[in-house]
Amino acid sequence: MPIYYCTHPSPIGGLLLTSDGESLTGLYMEGHLRGPVPGESWVWAGAPFDATRAQLDTYFAGKRRHFELPLRVTGGTPFQRRVWDALRAIPFGETTSYARLAETIGRPGAARAVGSANARNPISIIVPCHRVVGAGGALTGYGGGVERKRALLRLEADARG
Repeated sequence: MPIYYCTHPSPIGGLLLTSDGESLTGLYMEGHLRGPVPGESWVWAGAPFDATRAQLDTYFAGKRRHFELPLRVTGGTPFQRRVWDALRAIPFGETTSYARLAETIGRPGAARAVGSANARNPISIIVPCHRVVGAGGALTGYGGGVERKRALLRLEADARG
């Protein structure tokens, strides 16, 4: 089965989008630490990403708080998937800590494991891993870089007013 992909410009740099033809399967920032590299089975396509690109544009314009896109997460351990599901429940413009997220999924004391799962989130921005911060609100590591994390949090704070 081919992996469809395209790139999309954004205020935080180029974004690599992947799809199975029906659902968004990946959103990676340029230079993402764990981003995929297009391979032989990858097919450049625009149409599967029309809604994603439009919703990203309105998000970056500060006019979208929720994404309404079909998502399909492939891979990941059961623990990682629980973390990724919990990320989607973090409200727009708010943050939580790795420790609080660990408690939310019933694994108190697993803050480091939550951080590791967070770093492997395949659908950045839409599955908002940027909303997880360190103890005391510190901006700790982010697969797309801490400056991008700061920019996304600032964008959401400004949009909230």
